[in-house]
Amino acid sequence: MSAVNPDPILQFKSWMEEALKAELPEPNAMTLATVDAEGKPSARIVLIKGVDQRGFIFFTNYESHKGRDLAGNQNAALLFHWIELERQVRIEGRVEKLPDAESDAYYASRPLDSRIGAWASEQSQEVSNRMTLLARAAKFAAKFGLHPPRPPHWGGYLVVPESMEFWQGRPSRLHDRITYGRQADGSWRLARLAP
Repeated sequence: MSAVNPDPILQFKSWMEEALKAELPEPNAMTLATVDAEGKPSARIVLIKGVDQRGFIFFTNYESHKGRDLAGNQNAALLFHWIELERQVRIEGRVEKLPDAESDAYYASRPLDSRIGAWASEQSQEVSNRMTLLARAAKFAAKFGLHPPRPPHWGGYLVVPESMEFWQGRPSRLHDRITYGRQADGSWRLARLAP
């Protein structure tokens, strides 16, 4: 295990940088798995928008399916799979909303159409047809012009990791699996798992 960083966030950043350098398709795509208040799981692909010592950041509509799940159960899992590098990273932790200032800053950096889309789309709700959605977008574009504020129902989440696993494929099928578990004092315990 001497080849891995004792800090899993730094290890993740190293692997992410290698995925970016390899010009993989959508290296920032991750599976987000949530569980609703009744224990039913759900998973979907979202894009990571940041990672720092606090954890992993993504943005969405708080009233979406995933937002409703997270309102009822703050535990979630992330999975990055870089098949061309024979690597995956699994992250499990609790999720909290980002401070408004961080959500505001990211929202302001998005293209105008995406900002209007955050107002127009009642994400995960049924819509009668595409024209209804386009009409809502036109309504909000006319209302806000070039400077729409961040909708109150849209913003960022932070996944605070409690465990992380780094998997490296090997031709022998004796893959490398290194796991990090957060200790009570905030430090990380490393272990190797059987493949």
